[in-house]
Amino acid sequence: MSERKDFEVIAQLVPQGARVLDLGCGTGELLAHLRDTRGCSGYGVELDDANLLACAKRGVNVIQLNLEEGLKLFEDRSFDVVLQLETLQHLRNAENMLRETARVGRIGIVSFPNFAHWPNRLSVLRGRMPVTRALPYEWYDTPNIRVGTYKDFEVLARKNGLQVIDSFGLQNGEVIRQWPNLMANVAVFKFERG
Repeated sequence: MSERKDFEVIAQLVPQGARVLDLGCGTGELLAHLRDTRGCSGYGVELDDANLLACAKRGVNVIQLNLEEGLKLFEDRSFDVVLQLETLQHLRNAENMLRETARVGRIGIVSFPNFAHWPNRLSVLRGRMPVTRALPYEWYDTPNIRVGTYKDFEVLARKNGLQVIDSFGLQNGEVIRQWPNLMANVAVFKFERG
């Protein structure tokens, strides 16, 4: 997560002392923060070599793994929390990875750009794909394989037998609970197996 306020909101969802797996952990900034401020332990999963090096420099345990191959490396319920922050939209096997997140962790926390945010809708009405803080790429050079909405994830969670414990949107670091599908540029869900 790039915005510091968003980062802090997500960190507050993770219980003190939790064993955490961060899928697509980037430079390990969040895991280091959780370790240093909340007494958490765990691992990051990352594919990019430069990010692996950044994790190592932060003292974050990191495993190089392509998430498209799943999480066979980990046993059921081996983590208290599995984070999948702004990663799901980059995966071809998003539904399978969501199930794997629920299998490996007692709690899953997912965030992704909310395509239904009102400026995105307005951009599409004008005939253009949106370019925003949460979706900063042009349509032709985006690493996102798919876009989704807050409401889409609610349907996907139900379909896969997941119980949503908490959900909200984020807009410039502020938690949005009223009309998050329309008013927030990032969707956040905390869930467990139903």
